[in-house]
Amino acid sequence: MTHLVLEQDAFMRMFVPMLDPSAPQAFHDAVADFFSHDEPDFDGWLAAMRNRIPGLFPARVSLAQDQEHFHALLETADACLIESLTFGPTELACAPRIAVVQKYGALTRNIDAAACAARGVRVTVQRRRINVALAELAMALLLGMGKHVIELNHVIDEPRLNAAGHTIRPYDKRYTGGSNFARIPGLRTLFGKTLGVIGFGEVGREIAKRAQAFEMRVVYTQRTRLSPVEEGALGATWLPLHELMAQSDYLTVNLPVTPQTTGILGAAEFAVVKPGAFLANVSRPELIDRDALFAALDSGRLAGYGTDVWFERPARSDDPVFTYKNIVALPHTAIADRHNAMLDIEEMFMKMSDALVARQGA
Repeated sequence: MTHLVLEQDAFMRMFVPMLDPSAPQAFHDAVADFFSHDEPDFDGWLAAMRNRIPGLFPARVSLAQDQEHFHALLETADACLIESLTFGPTELACAPRIAVVQKYGALTRNIDAAACAARGVRVTVQRRRINVALAELAMALLLGMGKHVIELNHVIDEPRLNAAGHTIRPYDKRYTGGSNFARIPGLRTLFGKTLGVIGFGEVGREIAKRAQAFEMRVVYTQRTRLSPVEEGALGATWLPLHELMAQSDYLTVNLPVTPQTTGILGAAEFAVVKPGAFLANVSRPELIDRDALFAALDSGRLAGYGTDVWFERPARSDDPVFTYKNIVALPHTAIADRHNAMLDIEEMFMKMSDALVARQGA
């Protein structure tokens, strides 16, 4: 039986009952429930998918808790599926049977592809649809905040406009047009504005692609600056964090939560943010200091905040968030239709299966 080593992750661990027949029924049922609102026939999908991956199913699946544990599991591994764990000469030395290294993503900076190729180990990648979905939501939040879409929804009659603080005062149409008849100020475009991308991994790059379609200037920050060739290809310019905050009309934060990134946007960062900037967060709330965020919104320094994940899930009914018209907060829906993830899973499993079948036939 194939031995697959998976990186332990809140999402990737759901692959276990898809491939390992020995997984507890409760594990299978929990995963089926996770997908059920978009795929009510999870078992039908699973059976059809398993039939397409003869090299991978059935498998014994182990979860690697960290790099050291990963090394211990590689001794009998035929394949591994990783996101942030590294794989290079050290890992190859631990893995005499390995046939394929699958990256749960498209960037292979944590994988030594040349070393793998020298050993005849196939490296495969996956441009994740859920990363595209995150990027789409980031742009939707920026557009929605800049154009006040949420707060102006259904605010089209005089009583509602008045309640929102807008007075209808007709224009002299002998000489002017009649657009924005409630004279609502502060409506923005994306065109010609600067987008600051904090964290330029896979989601950040997907956001940058979409920003370029809106003809925005894209600046980014991350620990390691890209080469000039990569920056040119991506149409992005590196800036230190505080300079990026000061220059950006719109901001997105796209980072994993680590001890180094927790609270990365705090009072010092909001103190230098460009007045009137909008911030979208499709990562995690732990990246942002909550008190500093509210202070920046209260002062008007930050014009709006849009997020997929609030600080508590679900939020408390008395949370101050409900009093802020310039906060757009969603119930953790950014990855959208579960079928996006299911298609990613199918493609990855098929790539690994093909590599394992090829090794068996060699």
